[in-house]
Amino acid sequence: MSTSPERLEALAAELRALLGERGVSVELAAREKASVDGSRLSPVISQQLPLGLADLVAYPTSADEISAVVGAAVRHGVPITPRGKGTGNYGQAIPFDGGLVLDMTKARAVISVDDGVLTAEAGATMVSLEQAAAKTGQQILMYPSTAQSTIGGFLSGGSGGTGSIKHGSNHQGFVVALDVVHAVPDAALVHVEGDEAQTYVHNYGTAGIIARATIALEPLQPWRGFYASFDAFDGLLPLIRAFGALDPAPRLVSGDLATLAEALPTDPAIPAGRASLRAILDASTVDRARELVEAAGGRVEDVREGPQVAMKLSMISYNHPIEWLQKAYPDTYFHVEVQGDALIDRIDEVHGVYPGGMLHIETSQGRPIGMLAGRYTSAEDVYAGFDRLTALGVGYHNPHQWYVDFEPDRTRALAATTDPAGLLNPGKLVTPPLSTGAKVS
Repeated sequence: MSTSPERLEALAAELRALLGERGVSVELAAREKASVDGSRLSPVISQQLPLGLADLVAYPTSADEISAVVGAAVRHGVPITPRGKGTGNYGQAIPFDGGLVLDMTKARAVISVDDGVLTAEAGATMVSLEQAAAKTGQQILMYPSTAQSTIGGFLSGGSGGTGSIKHGSNHQGFVVALDVVHAVPDAALVHVEGDEAQTYVHNYGTAGIIARATIALEPLQPWRGFYASFDAFDGLLPLIRAFGALDPAPRLVSGDLATLAEALPTDPAIPAGRASLRAILDASTVDRARELVEAAGGRVEDVREGPQVAMKLSMISYNHPIEWLQKAYPDTYFHVEVQGDALIDRIDEVHGVYPGGMLHIETSQGRPIGMLAGRYTSAEDVYAGFDRLTALGVGYHNPHQWYVDFEPDRTRALAATTDPAGLLNPGKLVTPPLSTGAKVS
């Protein structure tokens, strides 16, 4: 659907009165910047770009201003696409129907840090939350591999990351409470806690926009960056399970073929020509990890200390290795999210699912998980691999799509009351064929 110029002009005028001249933009450069995310990571989606262009962009600076902007847009009948840093990779923050992009990166205050909990506005980055917690001797339970993403974006579009070995996904005890905004003319902050708060997690803002979040904290641990290498990928695979079972649990464990070392910036701890095992370990487990590596025929390359070390390791975990491969070998790779014991026990067959198959492996709550990369030929060939993965006992998730696929029925039921006019992030709360992830408009 498209919005009439008259409605857009009226909304822009109201937003200028609310936010000031610099709080709203209709300039093409600003609209284009606010209408893209990292979806070029997916060659399937890349072939369909551009998918939408904002008509105007608003930059609220607080949770209260977020609710005021949403209410104004609803009164003028203008679609609203919420946006954080735009670090999502699959189009969930692209304004398919134009309208208003709600850029929340300026609403970034850390409101409070108390014993076991932290409250911040939606635009606060995960790095800033980790730093604020550390000043009080605490740490956040997890953060995504793109640590500069916002808490609102992580809760709306992310799932897990560094810390998921122990804590799982961000809907499993991470969120204590939320202040959300519904798409109604008199929009205001709605406070939800516990199970009710979880219904707003990972639905891309289609049933309510997260304006402020209270998340759980735990005592700060002495983390170490641990680097090891092996002659071959097979050598490190058994250690994925062994490292995941260390106590206290690691914050991250990642393993890759030697191909990744050739794509990364030069680092003596990730030597060329060797498979790489990297981990963020509690200092008390480093000696045991060293024993495990040496017993498996590997060698420890380095043990590093400091928060920047952990952040750097996070940036080469989860789907980030695919980004590095794509930078080194443009127009070559795609990936599929995978999980299951077959990633270790049947690795040669897993690699054979796609031409040039390469597994980036992690662990989460005792399960091997990862990103299976392959050389891209066509979307049809990507989808054809799903049945082959299933036959191997590998669970998969298709990342080459932008619709809500976590509790979609629950989200639709919620949105029926929180977004009666269907203005929140249109095009994302749909049910396309799961086998293809076909474009839906």
